Amino acid sequence: MFDQNKFRFAIDRGGTFTDVYAEVPGDPKVRVVKLLSEDPKNYPDAPREGIRRIISTVKGKELEDKELPTGEIEWIRMGTTVATNALLERQGARCALLVTKGFRDILQIGNQDRPKLFDLEIKKPELLYESVVEVDERLRLLKDDVESQKLRTSGARVVAGVTGEEFAVLREPDPEWIKAELKALREQGIDSLAVVLMHAYAWPEHELLLGKLADAVGFKQVSLSSKVMAMVKLVPRGDTAMVDAYLTPHIQTYLKSFREGFKDGLAGCNLQFMRSDGGLTAAENFSGSRAILSGPAGGVVGYAKTAKNSEFVLSEPADSAEKPVQVIGFDMGGTSTDVSRFGGEYELVHETETAGVRVQ
Repeated sequence: MFDQNKFRFAIDRGGTFTDVYAEVPGDPKVRVVKLLSEDPKNYPDAPREGIRRIISTVKGKELEDKELPTGEIEWIRMGTTVATNALLERQGARCALLVTKGFRDILQIGNQDRPKLFDLEIKKPELLYESVVEVDERLRLLKDDVESQKLRTSGARVVAGVTGEEFAVLREPDPEWIKAELKALREQGIDSLAVVLMHAYAWPEHELLLGKLADAVGFKQVSLSSKVMAMVKLVPRGDTAMVDAYLTPHIQTYLKSFREGFKDGLAGCNLQFMRSDGGLTAAENFSGSRAILSGPAGGVVGYAKTAKNSEFVLSEPADSAEKPVQVIGFDMGGTSTDVSRFGGEYELVHETETAGVRVQ
């Protein structure tokens, strides 16, 4: 149930313009404000400025930042291109990659796709990380073969993965050596890590250990591939973890800045962000790998739900009710244009590429 005595805001923060839609207490008429997304001479943050203007108008007095009443806001829902723009412009955090020894180039090699097969001048996209640390750890998947049986009877440590498979732990990571490497990265000014180990999708204990060591050393962001995208393939799992490490600090900085303009810092307010899958998530769960192209995904969900009640559908022949509604979505912004189609059911894509970076 909605609280009729509180404000509700839905915001689309694009690269050029920000649109703020508001439902206000005691007034059936919605309010809409359109602002430049970047206008530092007049306001520090466009979504917050839109909220400030609407609340000020309703209350009949000009409110300043820090005076915006958290307790009078039921929810804020926002779709933003903050992550996408940071990826396009390569403005994410300084990152390092921790990977199983022998695989330092695995993300650079990638899956060896060649989009332009006959292009004589190949321009590879810029890497998101600037340093690599190879961790001397190794697991072996045990099967019903002679080598696996030898490992089982040799006294090697055997562990059960979350997939039900068994693994022999051939080498454990050395915590003291890793600490020294992590401290060296921090001294270089790197404060974000992606941890990608070979069999972490099934047995994440080594990644969890590295995560604890990184937290102790003082890294602000540690993205473990086993948590970000627990899938068997190393390259897509690693790519997604790296995007998460690269973009999440940028998102968290934005969230902190946005909250600071409200009284009580939006404590207790339901602040949600649109994700790449077209759904909403709480601000504290909003991460870099889930934020890319969230706007277009939200647009498809929006017009898919509203098109059934639109005039052009009702004007079609009577038997059209049995046919799925087919709609083309066209969103032309100041920075980019998104085109999509809904043919009666959502089409799910499990891997996408944006700005030369693959994301699951």
